[in-house]
Amino acid sequence: MSDVPRLLSTQHPDNATLPFFTEGDIIEGDDEIQEAYYVYSHLGCDEQMWDFEGKEGDEYAVKKLLSRYDDYFRGTRLGDDVRLTLRGPNPAVEESEAKILLEILESIPRSFDAAARYAEEYDLPTVAPIHEVIVPMVTDAAQVNAVHRYYEEFVADKTDMRVGDEMTVGDWVGRFEPAAIDVIPLIEERTAMLDAADIVRDYARTHDRDSVRVFLARSDPALNYGSLAADLINKVALTRLYRMADAEGISVHPILGAGPSPFRGGFAPPTVDRVTDAYSEVETFTIQSGFKYDHPIEAVTAALDRVKAAELGGAPTPIDEEQALAVVDRTADAYARQVDAVAPTVNRLTRYVPDRRARKLHVGLFGYSREVGENQLPRAIGYTAALYSVGCPPTLLGLDALTDADAAFVTDAFPSFFDALADAARYYNPRCTEILDLSPDALEAALERVDVEPDPTHREATSTVIDALQSNDDDAARSGVRRAARQRQFLG
Repeated sequence: MSDVPRLLSTQHPDNATLPFFTEGDIIEGDDEIQEAYYVYSHLGCDEQMWDFEGKEGDEYAVKKLLSRYDDYFRGTRLGDDVRLTLRGPNPAVEESEAKILLEILESIPRSFDAAARYAEEYDLPTVAPIHEVIVPMVTDAAQVNAVHRYYEEFVADKTDMRVGDEMTVGDWVGRFEPAAIDVIPLIEERTAMLDAADIVRDYARTHDRDSVRVFLARSDPALNYGSLAADLINKVALTRLYRMADAEGISVHPILGAGPSPFRGGFAPPTVDRVTDAYSEVETFTIQSGFKYDHPIEAVTAALDRVKAAELGGAPTPIDEEQALAVVDRTADAYARQVDAVAPTVNRLTRYVPDRRARKLHVGLFGYSREVGENQLPRAIGYTAALYSVGCPPTLLGLDALTDADAAFVTDAFPSFFDALADAARYYNPRCTEILDLSPDALEAALERVDVEPDPTHREATSTVIDALQSNDDDAARSGVRRAARQRQFLG
């Protein structure tokens, strides 16, 4: 297996602009096969996440990639030079989707067979095209261990099971390979993120692993606790992960799930240097749809080259965990109160946010189709897009609770936050409080922390949306949402 990937292309639907290879408004089906080839061959990404969590995935992706782009994959080995990494549902959380995970695991040996036939045809060594699976919303090691064990014991071990007295399953349908896979926990909830070191330690010990990839969310924690809280939780989690790894004598390889909007991590072509400096302990960054399709290709490839060349990995500078979590508590409490106030309008606004992928609903802390308290909110991308569309960048929420002492701490511990805040503040429209039940003073408290000039084109578009909501003009609202998204170069 080659070195740990740097660039994990994902299928997050946060793009304002549609890519050239899709004919409709939604990227789906065979579009995603072409997308995978495109990000490998043209953008230089070394990993594509193949998503079954929250959307329909194609279980024949490997076969289609190898058959349609056989010239490319003769020189660039799928599973070695580039990776296809599956993400499935977590049965502990998404009970109605639980058996989909088992179907995904059962598909891995079939993909191996397709790769083996391809290798034989071109006289190449066989490489397992898929050897890792991402499990989302992990809260304890048992959820990761179960996936690892199930694959080994109920998928790969079928090879030697007998079918009657005459033959084994392997004799009948062939061997089940690879013999084992690695499982990558995707950790999204505050308590679990702060316990990520314990989760990884348990997984490594249970399966005798000396190297573990761990995926820390940046988007859903922002939705649940606020943008600043999400960054500080991640920094504490990373500090604890590296401390554990040093004590255990293992290596950890963190992935950060950051999107292009400042609220969801601010990882976009113009800001890659800032984010990789702030998260230099992370080895793999997600390249989401807004990153790939809302900027000129020259800017995208140049930014990705800088990520590949960056000095990444290794223990972070220690953070004062007690003080960081105190700031998290204060700002997250204020953020939650403001979410209560904006939830009705956010849910009204999301009907105007265009779909970019064929996705199912997603279970999160605030949820959708399930309530926590009185809140029922869309996914993080729709939520972010809704607030930006009326000129209320959600990065501003909760920051009225930030004291001067807190701000000084953040300036020292995570200084790039204020750069991200400045990026967000450009898109503020003071008229947003006409339709959002928020105090202008609370939002101004965040704006006073930075000095920026507003974006007049975006402000005009968001004023159009505000006017349209007040006059119940659906067409104007929908048009304004799209214009604002194109101007800021991400949907949500």
